[in-house]
Amino acid sequence: MSTKRDTLPEARSVHEIELIANAMRHDIITMITAAKSGHPGGSLSCADLLATLYFSGVMHYDPSDPKAPWRDYLILSKGHAAPALYAAFHQLGWVKDEELPTLRHLGSRLQGHPDCKLLPGVEVCSGSLGQGLSVSSGVALGLRADAKATGSKPAHVFCVCGDGEMQEGSNWEALMYAAHRHLDNLTMYLDLNNLQIDGNVNDVNSLGDIHAKLAAFGWNVLEVDGHDVAALIDVTRQALQHEGQPTAVICHTVKGKGVPFMEDQVDWHGKAPSEELAAEAMDALDQERDRLLREA
Repeated sequence: MSTKRDTLPEARSVHEIELIANAMRHDIITMITAAKSGHPGGSLSCADLLATLYFSGVMHYDPSDPKAPWRDYLILSKGHAAPALYAAFHQLGWVKDEELPTLRHLGSRLQGHPDCKLLPGVEVCSGSLGQGLSVSSGVALGLRADAKATGSKPAHVFCVCGDGEMQEGSNWEALMYAAHRHLDNLTMYLDLNNLQIDGNVNDVNSLGDIHAKLAAFGWNVLEVDGHDVAALIDVTRQALQHEGQPTAVICHTVKGKGVPFMEDQVDWHGKAPSEELAAEAMDALDQERDRLLREA
């Protein structure tokens, strides 16, 4: 077991990460179909981001020990996208093959929203939206205090939020506090797919100029195509190098990404596909995997 932050996990190539994200999308469909419930749209939209964070070498953690004390923290504030997190854990070996069909089953480690008491790698129970960024700010502050006491560099906190979730007032308190404390060891990723359970985000409660609002709250703000792995790596490195402010990365994404009949369709926010539609989804993902393999 590793005991210090002197090495990063193996950095995979952009092409390898794209294949991992594709495999994660297969797992997401498998889990939600077996459960007959769940949230495919928002899970699929953040698959590329989670694959990048875990497999590009930008995040410090020990693949053999999810609780390594020196680790960086990834907090999935949009906890309904738990299948995407479990799919990443499956690629890491933290979730076993036979566990995938147990999503949302009584007694399973793969609950409908992540449970830190059941599954190592889950940093905090999430799902009640609007809490993850507050937790992340507190964790970042604590890690900075620990690092100051030991004369080391603080571990980093990566927080993944949803755009509908930004309608929660608690997030704006966290944004204000993190900027006030200059928490430059905190990066928030906003999964901006423009859809939430009740419809288009702009129709339900518009975020307005979210870039300008985040900047006005004192954050370093970056924007990226949330499905471009190379761009996600680059923007994350920029965030890690920035000093004096927390960083918000606005990720422009497509809800249901990778499954054509789900893409940008609000109906797929929170329902499972039938066996027939799941087969159609898998076929589309298989075709994408074959395309990626041909490009190798």
